[in-house]
Amino acid sequence: MSTLFSRIIGGEIPSYRIAENEHFYAFLDISPLCPGHTLVVPKLETDYIFDLPEKYLEEMLIFARPLALAIQQAVPCKRCGIAVIGLEVPHAHLHLVPINNANDLNFTRPKLSLSPEEMKSVQNKICTNLK
Repeated sequence: MSTLFSRIIGGEIPSYRIAENEHFYAFLDISPLCPGHTLVVPKLETDYIFDLPEKYLEEMLIFARPLALAIQQAVPCKRCGIAVIGLEVPHAHLHLVPINNANDLNFTRPKLSLSPEEMKSVQNKICTNLK
């Protein structure tokens, strides 16, 4: 059975896509900690991030780098934080989160509920800043 993320990658479930290549797919989290919260997901369906082949681990960070820089330009923040939690969806992924302090990466905080218009606006701002 495909994971939720595999269904998103396959287009079965809509997403606010930020970037994609042969191995990875990045999209906005629909329950973000803050606007711009982006998920980076390998297309290889693997539950635990450290079970990914070494090449994927390396390439995942290289894929995420320009996304993090674009997020920093698109969303007012001190930097783009990165987290690996991996408990809610059994598919390896990184969280790229605009942060101003360490508590901004506290995943026990209430999540936001942004309108489709707000999500599309953030998506456009990030994509515009991708180089």
